[in-house]
This record gives sequence, structure tokens and C-alpha cells, in this order.
Amino acid sequence: MAERYPLVEPDAHGMLDVGDGQLVYWETCGNPDGKPAVVLHGGPGSGCGPGWRTFFDPARYRMLLFDQRGCGRSTPHAADPDVDLSTNTTDHLIADVELLREHLGVDRWLVLGASWGSSLGLAYAQRHPQRVSELVLFSVTAGTRREIEWITREMGRVFPAEWARFRDGVPPADRDGDLADAYARLLADPDPAVRHRAARDWCDWEDTHVATAPGHRPDPRYDDPVFRMAMTRLVTHYWRHGCFLPEGQLLREAGRLAGIPGVLLHGRLDISSPSDTAWRLAQAWPDARLELLDAAGHGSGNGMAERVVAALDDFAGRR
Repeated sequence: MAERYPLVEPDAHGMLDVGDGQLVYWETCGNPDGKPAVVLHGGPGSGCGPGWRTFFDPARYRMLLFDQRGCGRSTPHAADPDVDLSTNTTDHLIADVELLREHLGVDRWLVLGASWGSSLGLAYAQRHPQRVSELVLFSVTAGTRREIEWITREMGRVFPAEWARFRDGVPPADRDGDLADAYARLLADPDPAVRHRAARDWCDWEDTHVATAPGHRPDPRYDDPVFRMAMTRLVTHYWRHGCFLPEGQLLREAGRLAGIPGVLLHGRLDISSPSDTAWRLAQAWPDARLELLDAAGHGSGNGMAERVVAALDDFAGRR
């Protein structure tokens, strides 16, 4: 089975002005004449770390990695509570991907996305199918309110004590309502102590509901208060608005992906994002192949990374 490739450094990088006062950080790596590919990170708000580069054969791919609005190295940064998030929506991110493609002179490219990045990848491909050569998506999600309700409330059936602590992080009057909305309000509180406590409580729950596969370790990024604040502000912003997507749109409009080859990779132990979403997507998209990994959970561990590399290797020679 394929292993991850050595880490390569960017050959170019910059800040693209995408409008609305937003500057998006981007970088390119690999072979300038290789197959173009764009990486869509998760979160929303996790940023595109260097580990994403190791999925690709740098001799055969030209990779574009970028930090979505408000996170990573993009500015203004969502960790600042005064930063307005009204121009940070799924439509804005899709437009940013297109601006980056045009900026780099790419006609069509492969899209790699994980978790939230898989939802964004589907939305982008359905909006601009002529610009997508292939899709490789893992830890597949579709941005539905049903999925959000599962993560923020129904997953309490799996982790009851941990969920009770998560629920009790919001005022009693909000505990039976939309928890993403309640946390978003806490993250906008004028008291820094309230904001930081809410961010920590949210990230503790995030670390819990992905901890279903053997060998899981807490995410060290949550130890960084800047990362923690940006991530939680962006996740709650998107989730309280249903990811800015009509309910069920990405599954309902999967037919728009006809003719685009895809690989969907999902862990059977991914209780955070149950595999029925990936399965339903594969039923509606005949050009996609679904692989369920018995030992994998949410993320790239337990054999998932190797399957991502193998899928990208398979597409590397396809133009």
C-alpha cells in the first residue's frame, strides 16, 4: 500500500485579495508542469497545514493549498472577536476557489477535501463541474442540519457524560435549543473569560466525538488559544446557519457531478460523521467509488492516509 510522500516546501506563495477586505493565503508545491490539484481543509477554520502536501506525489502534481477566509494565515483572522463574519459563507469560499484558480492560470483541477472540506468540495464541484477533473473526499460530510444536530446533540447517546458537560457550557435557557447558536453567542460575549471558556468547552467536545478509533490522541492545535478561538468562531458561524446550504442540497444535486470520477473514503468507526452520508452520495453519483475502512475513524489515521495517497496516485496520470 502507498505511503505518504516526503514533505516538500512551497515554490510560491502569496496573499490574494478576494474582496470584502479579505486576503487569502495560498501556496503552490510540487511539479509546476504536474497535474493541478487544490486542497480544501476542514473545520471550518482549521487552516491548511503542511501535512496536506504529503498526500501528493510532488513529481506528478502541482498542488495549491490555501487557508480559507478568517483562518490560518489568511486575514483578517477570526480569532479577533471584532472581525465580522458576515462575508464568510460557503458562497464566498466557492468564489475564492475560483479566483485562486484563475489567478494561477489553471483550467481544471483535482479537488481533495476532508470533513468540512468534502462538503465545500462537493458544493464547488456542483457549481463549477467543468473546472473539476476528479474528486477525492475523505471523512465525508454534506453540511446538513441533520449532521449538525447529530454532532451537537444526538452524539450524547455515545458520550453521555462528555456531552452533558458540553451542553452545560451554555446558559440553562439555551440547553434545549440550537447549541451551535448558543456557543456562537458566548464566543461574541464582551467578557474575554466567557469567550475563552466557550472555545475550550467546544474544542473539548470536538476532541471527544472524533475519539472513536484506536490510538486517538487529543488534537494539540487546541492548546493554542488563537487557533481555538478562530476555529470555534468559524465552526459555530457555519453550523448555526446550516453551512449556508439549502438542506440536503449536496446529496439532492449529486447528479451535477456526472462524468467526474470520484473516490469517497470513510471510516466505519467515524461516529462523528456516520457513513450513511458517504453511502447515499455514492448511490446518487455513479462515477464515484466508495471505500469504507473498517479500522478508521474521522480523519487521516488508521489507514485512511494511505488510501488517500493511493487514490491520488491512481489519478496522477489522468488528464
